[in-house]
Amino acid sequence: MNTKLLSVLAVVPAALLLHGCYQVPVTGRHSLSLVDDKEVTKMSIAAFDEMKAHNRISNDKDLNAELQRVGERLQRAVPIWDMPDADWEFVLFDNPQINAFAMAGGKVGVFTGLFKIVQNDDQLASVMAHEIGHVTAKHIHEQLSQEMALNTGGLIGGVALMGSGAGLLTSTAVMEAYGIGSEASGFAFDRKKEKEADHIGLIYMARAGYDPHEAIKVLEKLEEEEGNGQPESAFGSTHPSNPERIAALEAEMPEALRAQEDAKIKPVPVLVK
Repeated sequence: MNTKLLSVLAVVPAALLLHGCYQVPVTGRHSLSLVDDKEVTKMSIAAFDEMKAHNRISNDKDLNAELQRVGERLQRAVPIWDMPDADWEFVLFDNPQINAFAMAGGKVGVFTGLFKIVQNDDQLASVMAHEIGHVTAKHIHEQLSQEMALNTGGLIGGVALMGSGAGLLTSTAVMEAYGIGSEASGFAFDRKKEKEADHIGLIYMARAGYDPHEAIKVLEKLEEEEGNGQPESAFGSTHPSNPERIAALEAEMPEALRAQEDAKIKPVPVLVK
């Protein structure tokens, strides 16, 4: 935890801290969320519905079939406790940008432009799993919590209001944290969060039986797109591909290969509705 968070631990009642502390899957990092999971999920689903209403959805049968095929396998590889209250949905937006995103509640959007660089199911799975990793790591929760802290006079004020029912979380705040209005767009995170989502996504795709080496190939292709100055490579601008991320994936590859092998023996538990 960072120094600011440690200062909060010294003065805030333990009950409130236990309510808001969480451990990121795969990486094990600990953080503090000041927002309610169910509220974030509810508002994220509403935001996703609004995006579907204001953006063209592709009717390409082959691409939609691939998206649903990969999505079904990935959702089985994500433990229910990593994505609680998920009502999985995978939508293909007719947009030339090289991009994809995921939102709380199991909502995943892929742009048709992404298929300019992904050449097989494994590569598509790597991108989708990365985006799902942002959600299960609660990166949006962290951004919303930072905003709440700023609006309540710091982390101590934010944590104090966490259990008061102050209702500081609004749909507007959620939309702004995702970086969207009524139009679909990419969500930008800092370098640490991108690398964390890379790590989580690598494990998820491996658990789903996909080849984790394909994740590196996708990053290499994104670098090529950036090198060619492609203006439609929005994914490359919000999810910068660089040697540092590729090196991290290579270091995490043995863990991913073990996860892939373990998944063959012990399938990940899924919720039966």
